[in-house]
Amino acid sequence: MPAKVYTDKDADLKVLKGKTLAVLGYGSQGHAHALNLKDSGCNVIIGLYPKSKSVAVAKKQGFKVYSTAEAVKKADVIMVGIPDMVQPKVYEEDILPNLEKGKTLLFTHGLCIHFGLIEAPKGVDVIMVAPKGPGHVVRTQYVEGKGVPALIAILKGSSKDAKKVALAWAKGVGGTRAGVIQTTFQEETETDLFGEQAVLCGGASALVQAGFETLVEAGYQPEMAYFECLHELKLIVDLMVESGISGMRFSISETAEYGDVTRGPRVINASSKRAMKAILKEIQTGKFTKQWVKEYQDGYPNFNQLRKEGEKHGVEKVGKKLRALMPWVPKKDIKGAQASYTSK
Repeated sequence: MPAKVYTDKDADLKVLKGKTLAVLGYGSQGHAHALNLKDSGCNVIIGLYPKSKSVAVAKKQGFKVYSTAEAVKKADVIMVGIPDMVQPKVYEEDILPNLEKGKTLLFTHGLCIHFGLIEAPKGVDVIMVAPKGPGHVVRTQYVEGKGVPALIAILKGSSKDAKKVALAWAKGVGGTRAGVIQTTFQEETETDLFGEQAVLCGGASALVQAGFETLVEAGYQPEMAYFECLHELKLIVDLMVESGISGMRFSISETAEYGDVTRGPRVINASSKRAMKAILKEIQTGKFTKQWVKEYQDGYPNFNQLRKEGEKHGVEKVGKKLRALMPWVPKKDIKGAQASYTSK
């Protein structure tokens, strides 16, 4: 049965009238939610740790900024917009001591709630509003009078009004302009982690690197390998996003399409799917989350090593050189640049 899609007519911003909304963190999602809600007529405050570089940014953009604990005290609805692994400590020290019955905790991702890293007390509603796009897109689409589709979820045990608050928040950030779908904390968390690991980030990165290595090891120029295995990937992904896989196949040559349908399954095959199922099982059982929590607590020793190895890959070196020859491709030294917004 298709999921119900909630739109503007299904949500009422009056639900948030007279309430104080606190956004903890002014990062990618935090700043977008805060600005969009403010422009929607809501009373929004920001909660940050005292030395955060985002304090000045948030104040400049018209917000009253408080310490995290003070913002929780003042607010009726509290959005936890800080990194997953930071959330439990901040929750125990600043959020939980200042929670009262009747308040609402709002998350944009379900990991800490679903895997029990955070447990809200009885009488506090726990909801999720998760736009399916990065913060800067959530903001720019709103400013243009449009919106980014969003997910909402209501944790079992929350009050009957929790869904109304979630839909109102989603409307305030522009989500109901596009469409909102209800899910659960479990479904959002497990599918999100799986998509990141097996397809969008892990799968795509590994596929590009393996293809690049295969061509270079066969004696082809690294530049040719980069063009064929990385640069042109955007063209294919854009076609799939715009028209689906069938639409992409309609848009490419017959030679490319024949190679797609006959050779693709030899690369991503039953063995690949077994690996995907194993990854999903690790997510579902909590094995991945336990490993990630331990990695964070140990100071990222393996994570940092894997990062360094990835940065040394040949596709990175040749890619930097070739991107310099493409004036139409935006040049972004994301790693070296100072972020406009921090996540704390």
